[in-house]
Amino acid sequence: MATETRDWDAASYQRVSVPHEEWARAILTRLGLRGQETVLDAGCGSGRVTAILLSELPEGRVVAVDGSPSMVAKVSEVLRPQDEALVSDLTALELDRPVDAIFSSAVFHWIADHDLLFRRLRATLKPGGRFAAQCGGAGNIADFRERTAEIASREPYAPFLGDFREPWNYADPAETEARLERAGFGEVRCWLQPWEILPPEPAEFLRTVCLGPYIDRLPPQLGDRFVADILADEPAPFRMRYVRLNIEAGAA
Repeated sequence: MATETRDWDAASYQRVSVPHEEWARAILTRLGLRGQETVLDAGCGSGRVTAILLSELPEGRVVAVDGSPSMVAKVSEVLRPQDEALVSDLTALELDRPVDAIFSSAVFHWIADHDLLFRRLRATLKPGGRFAAQCGGAGNIADFRERTAEIASREPYAPFLGDFREPWNYADPAETEARLERAGFGEVRCWLQPWEILPPEPAEFLRTVCLGPYIDRLPPQLGDRFVADILADEPAPFRMRYVRLNIEAGAA
């Protein structure tokens, strides 16, 4: 299964990705940065989370990487002269110099081939370096995905979405630990964590963060209607039941 890199609406993502800040702060607590490291932000997005990472590295450096050109253009607005932004698929990433640590938030479930992903990330990390990440894990937003699939099977969406296959890779801890070890990581630890959120601007959040692969296949006049139909009859405030896959590992 190949991974497709989508270009994103970076301005919308920057505005509505408020829950990602909470996830990112939890990862940084586990990473335990001292402030002078060079850190790879693997899947940097629009820069909302990268700005938090920068605040932890007053004497350090960030290498911000994303497969979406619009995201990299947006993240460049928050970077300092010593930092760097690159457009690259993470499964093809090559850096001139290895980094001290790898940070990633809400990214890896968009990547089909986790074996290749972890091999490429391991190649970027110095001996003794640390890797901390979080992404969607097994069972993530299961009720929302079920409702979305049901709406997609209806008219007028079915002609465009009838053969839709979810692009997400929601892995479990055991298989992720095995993949990390095969890639050459040590001190591996992975676990699932339920995390309910109340998205700000629910319609815009869903359109930008969750439903892009569906909407990309719909005619422009059906996109807003599709989002509205998914939100119809949902109790207020709208909630999403995430399950996060937490990852910790080191480079021997």
